[in-house]
Amino acid sequence: MTATPDLATPQLASPDLLRSVFRRHAAGVAVITAHGDGGPVGFTATSLTSVSAEPPLLSFSIGTGSSSWPAVAESDHVGVHILGEHQQDLAATFARSGADRFGAPTAWREGPEGVPVLDDVLAWLVCRVIGRVPAGNHRIVLAEVVHGDPAGPGRPLLYHQGRFNGLRD
Repeated sequence: MTATPDLATPQLASPDLLRSVFRRHAAGVAVITAHGDGGPVGFTATSLTSVSAEPPLLSFSIGTGSSSWPAVAESDHVGVHILGEHQQDLAATFARSGADRFGAPTAWREGPEGVPVLDDVLAWLVCRVIGRVPAGNHRIVLAEVVHGDPAGPGRPLLYHQGRFNGLRD
C-alpha cells in the first residue's frame, strides 16, 4: 500500500517540523571526542557523514552552545567512535548535559594525537580537523581520517523516534 503525501496542508518550516521529520530518519550513533584544556570532552552525534574516500574525509555537526564546542573549536584532532547496540548507556551518557562522560563506567585510553579513544566500540577513527563551517547555531566540522580501526565486534546502534535501538534483520 502506498501513501500519498498530503500536499494540500503542508506545514511551514519550523524547528518543530524539522525535528518531527528527522525523528522518522534512523541514524547511526557516534561519539565524538577531543582533548580540551580541562581534559577529555565528548558528545553523542547522529550527524556523522562520510564526505570523500580520496582523501578520506568526514563531517559532523556540533552546537555552539554545547559544553564540548570550546574544545572541538580549538582541537587539531578529534576521535570518532561508531557505537554498537550494546552501548545504549554510553550513548545516553555522552548525550546527557552535565554527565561525567569519562568517569566510570566509561572505559577509554589516550590514542593517537592525544585523542581520547573509547573501548569496545564497533569502529573508531582519529581525524585531523580541516574546517569548521558556520551553519545556524551549529558548526559543521570537516575532518580528514589519519588513524583508525574498523574491526570491533557487534552490530550498530541506531537512533530513531527519540530512542536508541538495535538493528533488526
